[in-house]
Amino acid sequence: MTSEIVSFFSVQIALIAVVLILHTYIGLHIIRRTLIFSDLVLDQLAAFGAMAGIALGIEYGTFGSYLSSMFAVLFGALLLALLKPKSRAIPREAVIGIMYAMALAASLLLGDKLSGGGTYVTKTLAGSMLWVTWPLVSITAVVYILLLVFHFIFHRKFIDLAEKPDTVKNVKFWDFLLFVTQGIITVLIVPIAGVLLAYAFLMIPAAIAAMFTKRWAGAVLLGWSIGFVACLVGLYSSYYFNLPYGPSLVLSLGIFFIAGIIVRCLLSNNRLVSMEGAQ
Repeated sequence: MTSEIVSFFSVQIALIAVVLILHTYIGLHIIRRTLIFSDLVLDQLAAFGAMAGIALGIEYGTFGSYLSSMFAVLFGALLLALLKPKSRAIPREAVIGIMYAMALAASLLLGDKLSGGGTYVTKTLAGSMLWVTWPLVSITAVVYILLLVFHFIFHRKFIDLAEKPDTVKNVKFWDFLLFVTQGIITVLIVPIAGVLLAYAFLMIPAAIAAMFTKRWAGAVLLGWSIGFVACLVGLYSSYYFNLPYGPSLVLSLGIFFIAGIIVRCLLSNNRLVSMEGAQ
C-alpha cells in the first residue's frame, strides 16, 4: 500500500515540477503585458475542443481528443493575436474577457446536448490527476523542453514584446506564436489538471514572482520554487483530507499568493519606515 502511495505521488510531483517551469515563464509574459484572461480563453477553448470531439465520437483523453482541442486552441490563438482594438475606449483585455465568456457559454451549451454532458463539463473544469502516468510525464517533458528551446532562441523578441513593443516588427505574428505556445501547453495540461488548475499553474507562481523581482530568470526560479512548494502542500492536503486534487492545488496556490501579497506589503512598509528614519 505504501509503495503504491509513493508511486502515485511521485508521478504527480514529477509532472508538476516539469509543468511549472514553462508555465511560470509564459505567465510572466502574460502578467507583464496585462493579457490576464488570455490563458483562460485558451484553456476553455481546449475544453470545448475536447467536448466537440466527444460529440463526434472521439473518446475523451485520446490522441484524437487532444487533436480536436488543438484545432480549437489554434483558432483562439489566431483571434487573440488579430483582435487588438486600436481605440483606447475598448481595452484589449475586454475583448479577451468577451472571448472567454463566449468559449465558456459554447462549452456549456454543447455539454447540455451531450449524453452525460454535465460530467464532461466538470471534468474539463476540475481535471483528473488520476490520469497522470510516467509515459504522459515523459511526453509532456519532451514537448515542454522543445518549447523552452524555442523560447530561448527567440527570447529577445518575446521579452521586447513585454518591455519595448514599439521596437518589434510583425507584432501580431509574434503575438500569435506566444499564444500558440500557451495553446500547446494548455492542450497538454487541461485534460489532466482542468481549466481552473491550468490557469492557476500559469498565473499564480508568475504573479508571486512578479511582486518581488523584475528579472526574468530570477522570477522564473522564484515562481517555480514557491509554486512547487504550494503544490506539494496541496497534494498532501488532498490526500490527508480526502479532497479532489485539482481544487486542492488551486486553493493552496491561492493561499501562497495571498501570503506573498502580505509579505510584499510588510517589506514595503519596512522600507518606508527605514527611509523615514534615515531622513
